[in-house]
Parts: sequence; C-alpha cells; structure tokens
Amino acid sequence: MIEFCQGLGEKSFRATQLFRWIHQKGAQNFDDMSDLAKSLREQLKLKAFIQANPLSKKLVSSDGTTKWLFDVGQGDFIETVFIPESDRGTLCVSSQAGCAVGCPFCSTGYQGFSRNLSTAEIISQLWFAERELRLEHGVQERVISNVVMMGMGEPLQNYSALVPALKIMLDDHAYGLSKRRVTVSTSGVVPMIERLGLDVPVALAVSLHAPTDELRDQLVPLNRKYPLKELMQACHGYLRYAPRDFITFEYCMLEGVNDQVSHAHALIDLLRPKGGVAMPSKINLIPFNPFKESGMKRSSAAQVNTFAQIVQEAGLVCTVRKTRGDDIDAACGQLAGEVVDRTSVHERRARNGVIPIEPI
Repeated sequence: MIEFCQGLGEKSFRATQLFRWIHQKGAQNFDDMSDLAKSLREQLKLKAFIQANPLSKKLVSSDGTTKWLFDVGQGDFIETVFIPESDRGTLCVSSQAGCAVGCPFCSTGYQGFSRNLSTAEIISQLWFAERELRLEHGVQERVISNVVMMGMGEPLQNYSALVPALKIMLDDHAYGLSKRRVTVSTSGVVPMIERLGLDVPVALAVSLHAPTDELRDQLVPLNRKYPLKELMQACHGYLRYAPRDFITFEYCMLEGVNDQVSHAHALIDLLRPKGGVAMPSKINLIPFNPFKESGMKRSSAAQVNTFAQIVQEAGLVCTVRKTRGDDIDAACGQLAGEVVDRTSVHERRARNGVIPIEPI
C-alpha cells in the first residue's frame, strides 16, 4: 500500500490512512475518505477500486448463524459463516476453493480442489462480513471478535496468501484482532506449523479425528505423509510461540469408527504418553454432520458423553462442540460451496472404491 501511494506521488502516511478507511471503517467509496485530499481521491478513482468477492447467496439459520456463498470466478464458489454468541461473534473463513486433503467425512473434500485463494479473496470475506453486519445491526463498533480459518480448504497449504491475510486481521490500523482470537486450523501440514509460529503465531487448532496412525491414515490422508509422531512434535514446538498455552485438537465423532472406549484411551495415551511430556491441550469433540456420500453416521449423544467423560477423568480438558447452522449446511464439515475440481477426485474415488474404516 505504501508503494502504491508513493507511485501516485503521495507520502507514505497516506497508505495508513487508506488502510484504515478500507479495513477499519469498511469504506467502499473513495469519496467517503474525508481526510484525503480531493485530488488524491480523484486519482484513486482512476487507479483502483474496492470490491469484495461477489455475493451469490445468503442464508440465515434458525439459530442466527449466517452463511454467505461468494463467487470467486471460473465456476468456483466459496462459503463463509458467521456464528453469533452472547460473548463473541466468530467468522469462519475459507482459504481455498475446495480442498485437496480429501477427508472422507468432510463434504468440502468431496468437492475436490480447484485452487488457492489470493490474500485479497481471503481478507475480502472478513471485510464483507464485518461491513454487512455493522450495517445490519446499525452499529459502528466491531461485530466480529474472532476469526477461525476453518472454512473450505487447508490453510497451511496456501501459506503465502494466508500469512498476509492474518497480518491484516491483527493490524491495529485494520481489524485489530488479538492473536488469541484468530485461529488457524490444520489437518497436519507439519513443516508449515513451525513456520507459522515464527511468522505470525496465532491460536492453533489441529484436525486430529483419530488417535492412531492406522486409523488416521484413513480418516485424514495427509497423515500418511506427516504421521502422528511428527505432528505431535510440531505441536509441542508451536507452544513456544503460541498466544495460548495449549493446542486445540478437533475430533469429529463418527459412529463405530473413532468413538469407542478403546479410541478414548488411545487418545489419552497420545496426548499424555507414558514417560513423555503431556501435551497442553484442549480436545473439542465435534458431532458429525452427515452427508450421503460419506456413508458414515453421527455418534449418539450418549456415546459422545461417555467418550468425553473418559478423557476428562484422565485429567485432559475435553468439551463437546455445540452444532450451529446445520439447517443451512453451515456446520462443521458441511461447507461445500461449488468448485471446478482440477484433481479428478471423483474419478479416483470411483477407481479406488470406498476405503474400509476398521476399528482399532
């Protein structure tokens, strides 16, 4: 932005003013930027424009959750979700059009993968949602207090675009979010976890979903490249930089697949190994949101509670996530959008068939 302003013959402080108008105040028109000289505003209108990802559809759940479908061009559509709560407002942001990881219980993976989003396409989701929500509620103060990179895609596989977007979220001249209130969720891209800690250490959530390599190889295919031992080492290392003193582990509860008593004890052994260092962690059990292609079912409430109790009695922090927005397909694992698959995912599935999930 400084280089852009200097290219217009302006001093560098104009970049800060412009940055504030766009990201802090949500301005869409240069004429609204009252502390910029009229001559500069006229130049800006000739050289630039402020535009979010085009909105294709908006859905509002009975519980107040809002989902927006954005058109990012060439047949690709991404989804962004806002979850209002009494003490916070959380925006779930996408980082890719589709996802290449291919977890069999996630509807995003069944769409295949088209491309990485640009930094502009990532931050545009926050810009649009914050602006729309302020207008909707008739307020000037910030509505979105938390951002989670848990939408479509694997954020750490789009690292070069992710980091600048995170820095804009944190910048006091932009959205001014705390590092504790911005969370990156990863399925386990081990080399990039350490880089994230060095570059922009925000809260980290790991999509675990299985306590052993044998099962996780099937549920999270990336585990075949970065097995649990490497992942746990990376998580321990991240704690040196993390704004929170724990790592969140997401665990989707699948009936008869990963929800048995044996799995609970294996999870305890993974996070608190005998003779090893216990992982400072919070385990978040997620009720599965079924879709036809997965062939899987949601664990019963009783089974989820039994699993949670076993883990809690072992001295680990374990909570059960409340499902939000499932009536508009906005809950965890339901963000499918629409993408032009460039990875032939459906042909590969038809050729390889369904991977049998075997209990440990």
